[in-house]
This record gives sequence, structure tokens and C-alpha cells, in this order.
Amino acid sequence: MKKKLLVILLLLSGGSAFSQMNGDYNYSIVARGFSMMQMPKILNDTDYSKYVNTYFSGLVLKFNDNQISYRLSGNYLKKSKTFYNNCNNCEVISGDVTDYAFKIGFEKNLNFSRVQPYFGVDLGYRSNKFVGLSQNANTLKGDLQSDAIPASKVEATKVGFIASPLVGIKFNVINEVSLFVESSLDFFYSYERQEFVTQDVSNVRTLTKTNKAEFLLNPVSVGITIHLGSNR
Repeated sequence: MKKKLLVILLLLSGGSAFSQMNGDYNYSIVARGFSMMQMPKILNDTDYSKYVNTYFSGLVLKFNDNQISYRLSGNYLKKSKTFYNNCNNCEVISGDVTDYAFKIGFEKNLNFSRVQPYFGVDLGYRSNKFVGLSQNANTLKGDLQSDAIPASKVEATKVGFIASPLVGIKFNVINEVSLFVESSLDFFYSYERQEFVTQDVSNVRTLTKTNKAEFLLNPVSVGITIHLGSNR
């Protein structure tokens, strides 16, 4: 009986020591290795809802306080994009999109075990800019006109507030290293500016300004967390 009590006591003491491992580090550095995300809609893109895969496009700095971590994060993405605007035989637009965001928030772990579910929220600023060239894609429209329809330079920008509730799960490989999988939903309220300039002798300029709200789903983000600043 005494031996059984001793074994139970040792197991409990070992579990207690292990359970506090995340609280033993003052801060953590997170690198997002892969993310699947939904980008803000550009102009009247006919297929804007599809997801974009990104690699090593974000960093997060966490300040740990037991089961709560305060987060400072940044994301950056630049890629080429070609899409149909308004309809599939209206106009085709090709160019480069640059998207970045800065956020501050928190996350709360639900336990101290080796596998840790968590939830949280981030608030911050986001900017999305597209610069490209628009060309007519309607052959019938081109045949009806005596002169060729000129291309137009396009610049579309969105800047504004972003709020991102999130859920995830961490796998503590060793005390200093964790792997994570995270999902989030971005609420993006932005000021949008669209400018078209025809590339001909007239250089007609068309400018549109508006405010817009969007919900953007980020189904999965996978990465690694390095825990630093041991306070033991």
C-alpha cells in the first residue's frame, strides 16, 4: 500500500512540474510556415473567394503570462494576380497585389498539457494594394468598334481596420519548441480607392472611392513556436 501511494505521489509531482512548462518562458517567437487565406476582393473579381497559399509570410511575438499570451503579429504578401473583372468576357486584369497587416491581441490556453487548445483575438491595421493593366476580353465589343479598345492602368487600394477571432491547437514537442495549427476569421472594414487611366492619347482618368466591409476566412495556418527567456 505504501509503495502504491509513493508511486501516485511521484506521478502527481511529475505531472505538476510538467504542467507549468509554458509558464516557465517569458516570451515566444512564432514563424508561420504555411497559411491558406482568403484575400480581400479586388475590383469586381469574378472568382475572388478562392484561397491563396502562402509560405513564411508572417511572424508573431508573444509575451507569456501563465495561460494567457499577448500577441504582436505582422504579415506580408506580394504576388502576381490575373483575373476577370465584372464577368468572364468583360475584361481581363493582370498585375501585382501587395498585402500586409499589423495586429495586437491575446490568446488563452485551455490547459497546460502537451497538447494545448487555445482561442484569442487580434485587432489591427491592414493594407491591400493592386497595380496592373486592364484589357478588353470581349471580342464582339472589339469587332463593333473601328478603333482598338485601349488598355487601362488600374490601381486599387484598401486600407482599414481588421478584427480576427482565432482558434488553434499547440503541440509541445519539447519545452522550448511547439508546433501549432490555427484558424481565424478576418473582419476587414476598409476605405477603398479605385483608379483607371486609359493608355491612349486622351488618358481619361476614372476615380471611385467607397467604404466596404468583408469577412475573410483563413482556414489553416501551420508553423513553429520557439519559447525563450526561461524564468526558472
